[in-house]
Amino acid sequence: MTRPTPLGRDLPTWALIPFVLLTFAITWGLFAGFVAYQEQVEAATGPLSGRHPGFVLATWAPAISGVTMVLAFGGLRGLRGYLSRLLLWRVSWPWVLFVLLGVPLIFAIGSLIKGNLFSDPFPFDALAPLLGTVAFMAILGPMEEFGWRGVAQPILQRHVAPLFAGVIIGTVWGLWHLPAFLLSGLAQSSWSFGPFLLGNIALAVLVAPLFNAARGSILWAMLFHWQVNMPMWPDAQPYDTWVFAGAAVVVVWLNRKTMLRRDGAVTRVIPA
Repeated sequence: MTRPTPLGRDLPTWALIPFVLLTFAITWGLFAGFVAYQEQVEAATGPLSGRHPGFVLATWAPAISGVTMVLAFGGLRGLRGYLSRLLLWRVSWPWVLFVLLGVPLIFAIGSLIKGNLFSDPFPFDALAPLLGTVAFMAILGPMEEFGWRGVAQPILQRHVAPLFAGVIIGTVWGLWHLPAFLLSGLAQSSWSFGPFLLGNIALAVLVAPLFNAARGSILWAMLFHWQVNMPMWPDAQPYDTWVFAGAAVVVVWLNRKTMLRRDGAVTRVIPA
């Protein structure tokens, strides 16, 4: 039986260590198992792809670790408080427009630079597969936000400004993806890791002021992540990375009063 968390109790800072270790252990352990027993796994579950159950479980590792930490330190009452951050939907209109329109515009600019904005065909020829893929992407990558922004962001912001918290998370986040670059069958296997790592840092920096403006909302972090992974946006690799990096510089400058100071940053995993 888990004890209810006392009023005001939250995860200690050192909980960040087991959170990160468990996240890497789940994801890297699954990929190591696939490498070691590839034939047996593929015979039972099919070839490795973005929809493979093992890949989905590996992607959910930050969420699994985050919920585990919340239950360990806050119990069921703490989990209810933590999940209540999914209901924080109020945020200023500029942020709404950035998530809904700004992210697709960044991909369009990157694709324009790449030269394939008008030449590449639309990846779906019917509405049903488009909607199915969009729905699937909503429960894949965005689930990571239960860990990265749900746990890591508020804990780090107790000690460093949001800008630096974003850089730290982006670096760890990028390194966590590394096994996907080593296995054929996954989209990342055809990408360059360096630009991808820079892109993860830029994305983590971009979502930090949105996260704080929405009072620690996990919902808005998930919506941002969903937009970044949306399958209908043009393939702009690796140029979208540089556009996201430029956007991050602009957003940090516009929000410099809050990005470079800890005052006002969200620091609780479990709301008081």
